[in-house]
This record gives sequence, structure tokens and C-alpha cells, in this order.
Amino acid sequence: MLTLYYARPSIYARPVWLALLEKQLPFQLIPVNLSGQQFEPEFLAVNPFGHVPVLEDDGFRVIESLAILDYLEARYPEVALLPTEATALARVRMVQLLTLNELLPGIFNLLVHHDKAAEASSTLEYAQLRVRNTLVFFESLLADSQYFAGEQLTLAEIVAGTLVPQVSDLGVSLTDYPRLQRWSEQLLARPAWQQIQLSAAEWSNFRRHMRVMPKIWQRRRQQRVTAISQQQFLTT
Repeated sequence: MLTLYYARPSIYARPVWLALLEKQLPFQLIPVNLSGQQFEPEFLAVNPFGHVPVLEDDGFRVIESLAILDYLEARYPEVALLPTEATALARVRMVQLLTLNELLPGIFNLLVHHDKAAEASSTLEYAQLRVRNTLVFFESLLADSQYFAGEQLTLAEIVAGTLVPQVSDLGVSLTDYPRLQRWSEQLLARPAWQQIQLSAAEWSNFRRHMRVMPKIWQRRRQQRVTAISQQQFLTT
């Protein structure tokens, strides 16, 4: 059986979770507490980079969410989530990469600096610009189609559909993007999305957690650097 190491609010793990559900594959979930468990030796033995998601399949281990999604599509092509036609495939890849490279950094900065407007106004302004610019592009790309690749739900929805519906909680209203709003509402009504949906309390806790995570990551990573340096010293 497939095994997914994940954290319920993880922005990177949730698309893999969604893909497993949409493909109707049997799988086991192993939760990882991102308050520090990802840096413990037990989990570093699973993923030496200390982050989720991690997928295990019959002894084969895959890390990095996009690599996992591609693996699932190639290994389990039923139900198909990736088109083969060139234009549709390009649309899917554009949405995936823009979500991770533009939308996600913008959302992250809105989360981290939300209560620090006085000393981080330029950071917030740039974050809002990145988010809105991505949404404008998505609105245009979606046009009048049901999904980004036409009538087929794809990895574009799997990746972008975990983040776009959340922007309204960060001061960016989807009413300015009626096609995306309709698209988001349609996704949120699907059983898979309802199964992974965060409650209001979980979302609030995640937002608080993200504001302190940079300091936690910095401390934990320094501990990791020290541990690796000591290990290398002992083996030389």
C-alpha cells in the first residue's frame, strides 16, 4: 500500500493527498508534526532534507511534491490527471509552477507579515502584487473553461486548488476574479477537497504557526548543521 508522510495543513503535502484521493488509490497517512518532528532523527532517516511530503510505494521512496505527483501519474495512470495534448499540458505546467514560484511566496509573506504592517509595508505590498498578478493570469488562462486544461480536472487544479481558495482570508477578494471564484467553489464542493479542508480553527492555528516558523526553522536548521558537521568530523 502507498504511504504518505504528511502534515494536514502543509501546503506541499496537501496536493499529493488530493491526488491520491482523486485517483481513488488506497493509501496510509502518517502525520508529521511540523513544530519540530521533521528535524528529528527518525524522520530525517525518511527524508534527510526534513520536510513533507514523502511517498513510499513498495519500497520506493519519493520526496518533493511535484516529483511525487509525476510519479503517481506515471505509476497509476487511472484516473488521469495530466493531459497529453501540448497546449493543455503547457497550461497545467504553467499553473503548477506559477502557484509554487509566485503565488505561494506571496501568500507566505502575507501570512508572516500580516501583523507587522508598520515595519514591513513594502514586503506586504510586493506580496499582494505577486498574489494579484498570479490571479490575473489564472483568470485569463481559465477563460470560460471548467478547468485550466478544458473539461478535465488535472494537476493544475490539484496544486493551485489548495491555495487560491485561501487568498480571500488574506485580504485578497476572489470577487475581483469571477472565473476563479466559480472554479474555486466548484473544487471545494468535490468530496476530495472536503476531506482535506481545514477547519476555521486549523486555519487560524496554521496562520499563527507560520508567523513563528521562520525563527523555529532557523534554530532547527542550525542544530542540523551542527549535527552534520560533527558527524563529518567523526568520520574523517
